[in-house]
Amino acid sequence: MSVTLDIRLKRANKIYHEGETVAGVIVLVCKEPLQHHGISLNMEGLVNLQLSSKSVGVFEAFYNSVKPIQLISSNVEVAKAGKIPGGKTEIPFEFPLLTKGNKVLYETYHGVFVNIQYTLRCDMKRSLLAKDLSRNCEFIVHCQPQKAKVIPTPVNFTITPGTLQNTRERSLLPKFLIRGHLDATSCVISQPLTGEVVVENSDVPIKSIELQLVRVETCGVLKVCRDAQRSEYQIAEVCCHGLSIPSNVFPGGHCHMETHSIS
Repeated sequence: MSVTLDIRLKRANKIYHEGETVAGVIVLVCKEPLQHHGISLNMEGLVNLQLSSKSVGVFEAFYNSVKPIQLISSNVEVAKAGKIPGGKTEIPFEFPLLTKGNKVLYETYHGVFVNIQYTLRCDMKRSLLAKDLSRNCEFIVHCQPQKAKVIPTPVNFTITPGTLQNTRERSLLPKFLIRGHLDATSCVISQPLTGEVVVENSDVPIKSIELQLVRVETCGVLKVCRDAQRSEYQIAEVCCHGLSIPSNVFPGGHCHMETHSIS
């Protein structure tokens, strides 16, 4: 007998915030009346550390020692054993999006190493001669926007041959001095990371300057101190000594550069 099982949420974008109600319907479509042994719906939120092509062999020992962290888990029986009439049947459901105890409801995140996922799973048990039906549906959790303004904390930096890391032959490097600052160390992901760079002096010409952003994934007790992704942005060409070079880099993947005319 042909039968389809589906989960449909009331919100088309499937985005919810903590304290709201995840509501929708379970849709069953069958041509003839269908006998079943109960229909259940489970809502679960998990934090997982996952391996990728970049991390195979690096985090295997750590991965085996870290179990998934359960943020939320709720189960409800939406229909007792019985018979579903032929045609289309919709069974409504509601789940309050609340955590138990002092656990934090993290935002949905699919990264390289860390995966935070919230799902609904519907199971319909059938007789031994018929296969049980199951359906999964992911929904998105967003944190409420912060009402308080983030106070920017500027950071000054200086780059010389002595401050470089992972360099063996420092004596062979040309002498140079680069100063600059970042306007803030914390910023909204939709806003640019701004600052400036000044090449004070250099024994050799500098053809270009690139800014590299390294993403490190952390989530509560799962702290993966390894870069998950690197993004490089060119912020200058043909660098002149003493010239302030502004940078406007968006974490989303693009960079705004100002044009300077030098005569």
